[in-house]
Amino acid sequence: MAHTEKCRAFFVLNADAAPAMGFFAYHRPSVIGSAGSLGLLGLDLVRYYVSLGVERTMKSVFLCLISVAVLAMPTWSQDDDTTETALRKVSDVTAEEDPYLWLESVTGEDALAWVRERNAKTQSHFESQTRFHALRDDLLAILDSDERIPFVSKRGDYYYNFWRDENNERGLWRRTTLDEYRKAEPEWEVLLDLDALAEKEEENWVWDGADLLRPEYDRALIGLSRGGADASVTREFDLTKREFVEGGFERAEAKGNLGWIDRDTVFVFTDFGEGTLTESGYPRIVKLWRRGTPIDEAEVVYEGLPDDMYIAAYHDDSPGYERNFVSRTLAFYNDELYLRADSGELTKIDAPNSANKRVFHDTLMLELREPWEVDGKSYQAGSLLVIRFDDFLSGNRDFDVAFEPTDNSSLASFTATRDHIVLNILEDVKNRIYVLTAEGERWRREPLLGAPAIGTVGIRPVDPDESNAYWLTSSGYLTPTTLYYGEIGAEPEELKQLTPQFDSDGLTVSQHFATSRDGTRVPYFMVSKKGMVLDGENPTLLYGYGGFEISLTPGYNASVGRAWTSQGGVYVVANIRGGGEYGPRWHQAALKANRLRAYEDFAAVAEDLISRRVTSKERLGIQGGSNGGLLVGNMIAIYPELFSAAVCQVPLLDMRRYHLLLAGASWMAEYGDPDSAGQWDFIKTYSPYQNIRESTQYPAVLFTTSTRDDRVHPGHARKMMALMESQGHDVSYYENIEGGHGGAANNKQRAYMQALAYSFLRERLFPDPQ
Repeated sequence: MAHTEKCRAFFVLNADAAPAMGFFAYHRPSVIGSAGSLGLLGLDLVRYYVSLGVERTMKSVFLCLISVAVLAMPTWSQDDDTTETALRKVSDVTAEEDPYLWLESVTGEDALAWVRERNAKTQSHFESQTRFHALRDDLLAILDSDERIPFVSKRGDYYYNFWRDENNERGLWRRTTLDEYRKAEPEWEVLLDLDALAEKEEENWVWDGADLLRPEYDRALIGLSRGGADASVTREFDLTKREFVEGGFERAEAKGNLGWIDRDTVFVFTDFGEGTLTESGYPRIVKLWRRGTPIDEAEVVYEGLPDDMYIAAYHDDSPGYERNFVSRTLAFYNDELYLRADSGELTKIDAPNSANKRVFHDTLMLELREPWEVDGKSYQAGSLLVIRFDDFLSGNRDFDVAFEPTDNSSLASFTATRDHIVLNILEDVKNRIYVLTAEGERWRREPLLGAPAIGTVGIRPVDPDESNAYWLTSSGYLTPTTLYYGEIGAEPEELKQLTPQFDSDGLTVSQHFATSRDGTRVPYFMVSKKGMVLDGENPTLLYGYGGFEISLTPGYNASVGRAWTSQGGVYVVANIRGGGEYGPRWHQAALKANRLRAYEDFAAVAEDLISRRVTSKERLGIQGGSNGGLLVGNMIAIYPELFSAAVCQVPLLDMRRYHLLLAGASWMAEYGDPDSAGQWDFIKTYSPYQNIRESTQYPAVLFTTSTRDDRVHPGHARKMMALMESQGHDVSYYENIEGGHGGAANNKQRAYMQALAYSFLRERLFPDPQ
């Protein structure tokens, strides 16, 4: 995920979705929750994080992150007695061996008939409940509320925002001035009405970001996705005329993007035809395309290998520092960055592939994910190194260490203003902001003046090429998001605050630590009633993710507040290994053969909640999506005795074939390759689809997914549902026919799917579900 961070995050133009959406620059995102996230703290948020500028085009790479425990079933085992089967790949499964293989046909007639039958059953059950419709409408009111903060990004003289509400289901792309934005009710200039466009073109368009052309900012490359899929189209848009440019730059539907170089030139990386995509389904070739020429005649800039993950290029338009870069992503946290000269010559940035590399003005910043020894000096993983870019290219390796991790601290993000580097540091999952200022050849570090001392804090520059101004947000589980506008060296001013969207009176937030099987202390946050009686009878929802170095930090989530905590439920977020709460070491501790550690951590939190008598097995439910869905699948399969209910959303579940389905091959650095010698031996221990047994009593499960999810294949949820259903387990299923990896394409769909999840959990965990 970190590889998209090379692009300029201040290209962000669609920061409407939640306090943190589209908000942080050049960082590993700290997921802080979203009112529109299906309860998946890490899903829609991350989606919007990378829907920004050039990073928008690499969202599929960045977001692939959200995307399983196996004791192979006897009929699936390999027969070593014949040469034919001895040479057979683990993933070569026949229909006889996997009776639900046919459900992998995403839009197959039989498969969709199966989906509709189960959807109808689930809908009939929950829509008959007294509270369901009121809850759905309540959640939709939150998502459509005008009380949300309209986060903006500055380009030129204007501040841009993408906005959805009750009257604008698909949304408005709009802009205003800073003076207007300071007002409680700013006047907005609408640039594009997506609802009108969708109606005109009879398409279910979902906004996928915009990249404006500097310095006039009169043209944009706009991304649109059908139904929220990762695959998108790109069109050139005239901001003066408020219309798409006839005969302008346009990219057909595919995973990839266009990015400005100048008015008549773009980088394009997309599906150019047979053989031009990687095995992960992403662009393998990037080209330079000149206006007025056919895209087939565009000049090849770089061509990667089929087993690479993603090839892209971008233009740095900083005045005085204009230059082009090519990015070759081999796998998550494994990329090469090249400086491209006007002649087309590529110069590799000679730093570890695992390092997050960022060039800003005359400075190179390297965030290390592994220890690095260079020129006789040793630097530890998790450090941030700083050096003059030209000096580095000349062979100098005399770095300044801007940050070095400790046992309880890690670098959450880093960004830059005109004259400063800004560090966002997590200390036991709590944010602290520091400013670095150049003094000669070294950097002075001091706390950001006026930064909030509590809550999750995020910071990004307003316009790093022009000023030291910044946007700052503060948010907590019970504290509505506040937006500040500041200038480094002065106290920030509070600009806007989210109106409270649920009753938090009588609620409190606490942090606790559980001890995992190997002795590791695992932090978790808990939202509960003040003075809660520890009798084991409190309905409790435990949420987790545990992958791709994504941190779960406290954030205001009105849907959770309205539907769960204000109704008497306890809400718990587990900061398990696989995430980024303690930097790269926390993530790397649960990779591949060590994946079970993440699930041991989650189980340890559950056991701690039960031993402390916060709750009991009968009152404990779990939830997670994508990689978090894999977490939930494994908790069902490995620890069924700990829970009574599980919500498993857009999940990975069949790890025997995951690398063959859609974007699955891009995650092998995280999980491993089932077809590589010896790796199935450990992957099968966390492939839930192969670990389910008819004789075991499992918690009740609600599976949700999306037909249009072109990142995590809906076949995972379909097959798991079919298997457990055939064995007589207590399972329910709902598949949204639209919606991408977020599971929903608009607020109505999000509200409906959230209502399903909370209604299911309340029915199973509350003593009085109605």
